[in-house]
Amino acid sequence: MKVAGFTFVRNAIKYDYPVVASIQSVLPLCDEMVVSVGNSDDNTLELIQSIGSPKIRIIQTIWDDSLKEGGRVLAVETNKAFDAVGADADWAFYIQADEVVHEKGYDNIRAAMQQYKDDKRVEGLLFNYVHFYGSYDYVGDSRTWYKNEIRVIRNNKQIRSYNDAQGFRREGQKLLVKPVQAEIYHYGWVKDPALQTQKQNNSHHLYYGNNEQALQERLLTGEFDYGMVDSLALFKGAHPQVMQSRIAARNWQFERDISRKSFSFKDSLLYWIEKKTGKRLFDYRNYKILK
Repeated sequence: MKVAGFTFVRNAIKYDYPVVASIQSVLPLCDEMVVSVGNSDDNTLELIQSIGSPKIRIIQTIWDDSLKEGGRVLAVETNKAFDAVGADADWAFYIQADEVVHEKGYDNIRAAMQQYKDDKRVEGLLFNYVHFYGSYDYVGDSRTWYKNEIRVIRNNKQIRSYNDAQGFRREGQKLLVKPVQAEIYHYGWVKDPALQTQKQNNSHHLYYGNNEQALQERLLTGEFDYGMVDSLALFKGAHPQVMQSRIAARNWQFERDISRKSFSFKDSLLYWIEKKTGKRLFDYRNYKILK
């Protein structure tokens, strides 16, 4: 069984992406790792080169900055990285620059890839997500945050990144997947508040850059206000080993009274049901789970 990882990144230093940890978290599971480095305003290329793993194969790309609607360019860049994965790989492990695979799931991931390698019905593996917010001590626990997403896909180039690169589809159809008991930690909403403002504004340009009015309505100034969130819970687990140095270097404080909730009546009811039963009703799924 051969596994190839793939990811894309641009301006990782400028917007403080934990991409080194992201790549390092996938490397133990992969025979090779394709990293697509976009044209950057910083030393992102040198940062990736500094990881120093012989498994890493860097390709350099030019982003199409005219694709400023709905984050389409993110899917385009994902596909460039996936297309660079060699035909001899059975599985392709996708990771985004603000995601980290927790090592406690490594054995389950390996086992699932081996188990389903020859079962062509299985087009991908579905991971559990933990979304951090404000600091490394809090997680989003409401319907705002997606619970699961596909991050291992069969090496079939008919599979394409979907919409803004959150998931995948094959010829427009949802992938058939099997769940794997492994977690991906999402750190996109954890960084110095000033840098978070810069990162959010960059994202707004990717999503609304062709609509000046919509863009101007969303652009932020000053430090990002982490208080604007509907619900958080305290994180009681352990972070991945590859994140420890980054966490130790944190230079800002964020605290939240987790009893504070900001829900509509409908969302409050759905939140209560989920906490009582573990089931998220009416959840959108960009995949189909094979029974």
